[in-house]
Amino acid sequence: MKNIKIACIAVFCVLIYGFAALSLLLPQKQYSDMENRALEQRPEVSLDGIKAGEYQKQYEKYLSDQIYFRDGWVKLASTMERLAGRREMNGVYIGKDGYLLEKYQESEFDQGRVEENIRFLSSFLNNMCDTYGKQHVLCMMLPSKANAMPDKLPAYAPVNEEGRVVEDLRKKLEEPERLLDVSKTMQSRQDEYIYYRTDHHWTTLGAYYAYCDWAGKMGYPCRPLEGYQRETAYTDFYGTTYNKIHIDVPMDEVELFHGPGEKGVRVSIPKDGVRSDSFYFPKAAEKGFNRYQVFLSKNTDKIKIRTKAGSGKRLLLIKDSFANCFVPFLAEHYDEITLIDCRYSKENIRAFLKKHGKITDVLVMYNVEKFMQDTNLKILDKKSDSVKKFNLDDFWK
Repeated sequence: MKNIKIACIAVFCVLIYGFAALSLLLPQKQYSDMENRALEQRPEVSLDGIKAGEYQKQYEKYLSDQIYFRDGWVKLASTMERLAGRREMNGVYIGKDGYLLEKYQESEFDQGRVEENIRFLSSFLNNMCDTYGKQHVLCMMLPSKANAMPDKLPAYAPVNEEGRVVEDLRKKLEEPERLLDVSKTMQSRQDEYIYYRTDHHWTTLGAYYAYCDWAGKMGYPCRPLEGYQRETAYTDFYGTTYNKIHIDVPMDEVELFHGPGEKGVRVSIPKDGVRSDSFYFPKAAEKGFNRYQVFLSKNTDKIKIRTKAGSGKRLLLIKDSFANCFVPFLAEHYDEITLIDCRYSKENIRAFLKKHGKITDVLVMYNVEKFMQDTNLKILDKKSDSVKKFNLDDFWK
């Protein structure tokens, strides 16, 4: 018995000190592809840091990030929890057919923030309808995966009541029919691959069905699926939801829809000094295996797109990242599309519209949960004291 105890202690010590030694001797990893984040690096030793306790804290984080076989341990821990019957881990539901669905509850949202965002957006939309005519203005509210695909949720799993927020917004609109809620369309298609299993975004197929809703509302014909050349660009995508729990589920596929609107397109990302003749950015998608970044690269404040549509129409699109794979469908309808993401932009939108009088149409596209959380929608307000001077037209000269 004594020998068994000694052997157990020896094995324990070998594992602890052996893995610690390997972690210190092996080269540091800069980035975790599985978690899609930069890893903590070995901190610099300083007397002040040691006295303040900061060095010890940073070193603990460093060891945690750099421990040998770290990805394997993370996966093992999640697998053990799943085998124990857990249906929810770290704010993620383990759903049917390999779907991971983020769990949101009403108590997690700042209700004051939600009410303020509704006020900002409704005031903006009312003003846009007065300025451009209601037929040229539309707001699309997009459901979360849990609300779009409730059949994939575990039994009795509660979900956030997004519909109440959408209806509260609708009540404040002078032209309530200019609010398009695509949740029913998504729910009617939930047996199809309309959202990624491991990411919070919709797939290009999901965006296509929403585009057909948009086209019907705006009076455009919706090109049938057969009218697009569909390309599977990646088959190895693990998204943001997977990064929270790392359980064994199938990897996602990322599909591109190629249509006539791509011909002659020019994409400009002023902040990064980037110009491209394509909607798709494979180099951005390869960094950290965040395959969704193939659509218009990373999130940024402004993107300007020029097409060969010949329609004489110019669209301002206020958006979050869900719009990134939706935009190529719009290329057949607008000569220019200016994208502004309120999360990254500091420019007052109404002031922007005054400076750029060529805009003919306005579209707001938001995922409901991201809309509820956004802290930057004040740029939709009338006040324009903090206008950032930047002329997008100059960028093309």
